[in-house]
Amino acid sequence: MQPLRLGDQGAAVSEIRAKLTGLGLLDGLEAIDATVQVGSDRWTSRESVFNQALDLAVRTFQQQRGLLVDGVVGNSTYLALHGASFRLGARTLLYQLAAPMYGDDVAALQLRLQDLGFYHGLVDGYFGPITHAALISYQSEYGLAADGICGPGTLRSLQYLGARVTGGSPNALTEHENVRRSGPRLAGKRIVIDPALGGLETGLIIDGPDGPISQAEIIWDLAQRLEGRMAATGMETMLTRGRRNNPSITERAETANAFGADLMISLHCATGSSVRANGVASFHFGTLHGSYSPIGSILTGFIQREIVARTALRDCRSHARTWEVLRLTRMPAVQIDAGYLTNDADSAIMINPQTRDIIAEAILVGIKRLYLLDNDDQPTGTYTFSELLAEELSRAD
Repeated sequence: MQPLRLGDQGAAVSEIRAKLTGLGLLDGLEAIDATVQVGSDRWTSRESVFNQALDLAVRTFQQQRGLLVDGVVGNSTYLALHGASFRLGARTLLYQLAAPMYGDDVAALQLRLQDLGFYHGLVDGYFGPITHAALISYQSEYGLAADGICGPGTLRSLQYLGARVTGGSPNALTEHENVRRSGPRLAGKRIVIDPALGGLETGLIIDGPDGPISQAEIIWDLAQRLEGRMAATGMETMLTRGRRNNPSITERAETANAFGADLMISLHCATGSSVRANGVASFHFGTLHGSYSPIGSILTGFIQREIVARTALRDCRSHARTWEVLRLTRMPAVQIDAGYLTNDADSAIMINPQTRDIIAEAILVGIKRLYLLDNDDQPTGTYTFSELLAEELSRAD
């Protein structure tokens, strides 16, 4: 869809206004003053104008849903708005491969199936194959038509039973147990490295010490440096793309899932509309419904602190998001936004190959800290790659 922002007008704006009003984020009375002047000789319905009140409501919604807070209704914000407007029972839910169903009603279904012990995935509001299988299992167990469709009969059954079992997400428990059982050594760990952009999508091009360098080239170089360090420790790595291609986010997630990875590290550099935006931020999966990746959360914290301690990048902290790169992977996934290339200070840091070496080391140390669990006694920013490698080799003897 065409992005909508402050100052736009039309039927699509009216739809956005109606959805936000239904969610209680916009006062319906705000649209009663029927018309406003949009030109010297033209008037239009107030509800079809993207005004300041609507801009604030959009930003509030984006903040609540873990989206980029820019006041622009693009594809991600529109899909989130569309999904938020559904309540469980308002529509029939089923698995559709060609047109997957998203929404708060799907999340509510997942929560009920989770409480009853049938659903063990992330509560992400996506009706995919895992939700489909859980629903069929529930229907079979309770004598319903096992068709994987959540219609009136299945819904009545779920409402009647209510929550029998509570006390923690099975997905969270599984993540913790997988890390504990795998042990502290990095050797043998399977890691997917996901360098953003690629192919014809070069991103921003800036002046480097050896001439122009693109955002994609900076990220690719960082990925190569991280991959080399991981290989030295005996880790098994895979990149989601080659240097010259740019698969979709869905294809990247499928690559990671097929590899059977333990972790996925997605590498990005940020850009902003303001040259003042700067710093490093990290992201893990998390939703408004309370479902999140605990290992992703722990790992982003480790990596974030290591990068900040070793570089001059400002700490923009770690955050929960529902982005596809974090949601579609079956293993804990994190995204690292290492600096704003639209900021002079950050771009000077990121075009320096030595800094990219330091960031690659920081990411690897963050991963090592994750697997050390309670046996980690090194102060942040002091654990070097040479020390890490020596410890890995000593454990192998």
